[in-house]
Amino acid sequence: MQKFIVFIRQFLDFFRRHGDSDRKLMEKLQDKYRLVVINDDTFEEVTSMKLTPLSVYIAVSSLIVGTAILVVMLIVWTPVKRYIPGYGDFQRDSEIALLTSKVRDLEAEVEATRTYTESFRKLLTGDISGLAKEDSEKIGQPDNPADTLPSDVDRIPEDEKMRIEVEKGTFTSDPGSTGAAREILAGTRDIPLEHQFFIPPVSGDMTAGFDLGKSHFGTDIAAPKNTAIKSAADGVVIYAGYTMESGYSIAIQHPNNVVTMYKHNSVLLRQTGAAVKAGEAIAIIGNSGENTSGPHLHFELWYKGRPVNPAALINFR
Repeated sequence: MQKFIVFIRQFLDFFRRHGDSDRKLMEKLQDKYRLVVINDDTFEEVTSMKLTPLSVYIAVSSLIVGTAILVVMLIVWTPVKRYIPGYGDFQRDSEIALLTSKVRDLEAEVEATRTYTESFRKLLTGDISGLAKEDSEKIGQPDNPADTLPSDVDRIPEDEKMRIEVEKGTFTSDPGSTGAAREILAGTRDIPLEHQFFIPPVSGDMTAGFDLGKSHFGTDIAAPKNTAIKSAADGVVIYAGYTMESGYSIAIQHPNNVVTMYKHNSVLLRQTGAAVKAGEAIAIIGNSGENTSGPHLHFELWYKGRPVNPAALINFR
């Protein structure tokens, strides 16, 4: 651009030096000149054209502007921009981040499939030594429950009624249990948690996940009003009541030291001591209690007195 400006200045100075100093610049730019092309050998005139300094200036400026517009169009609307350093990096970085996320998801699925296949193979071949410890590590639970729960977890007296029962880890000696309930809990064995099957209590979108750091020991699932909540497995109702924090809540003791909790219900369909089967309706989804902002189920799963992430074992969709 600087060379072009210098050329124009030299061009104008040339006409100032050779033209009439009394004439205006515009008149000088409109002076007519003839450009002649001659054969160097025969001195024969090949072609000629009439030019003015103004027409030459307009033609050169138009050429420069047209070239600039063409270059901009090529950069904006064609893949040429990918070859320009620094241009289009944002879009390329977004694509790389998306692909990286997909690769991580695929790796997680492959690892989960590999773990399931290996566990199933050991189960079929009878090689179950060490499975309990491996399963605990996969779920992300340490061997010491005290290391799992934060030391500053706030508990209110009303909710403590349920949690103190959960932390005992077993309820086979509950005198209020019926004969059917005792029969369900009588076959309790130490089966690894990942080898147990759980039915989704409700299907819907997950609005809040498991987070020990925030003392959120379960998963929140949103579902339409009046949706029936089902028991995740066979078990015995060990608590059915109301608390200010959790609203209408129900807790079920299952075999193998598993307890599930269902909170913020609108109606409870089972009472304490009742035996329930997997998939049986135990409550109606609601919005009761203080810590809720809409119809949803707060679902907790406890294993041997410590909370476990339900999303790692149950597909809620």
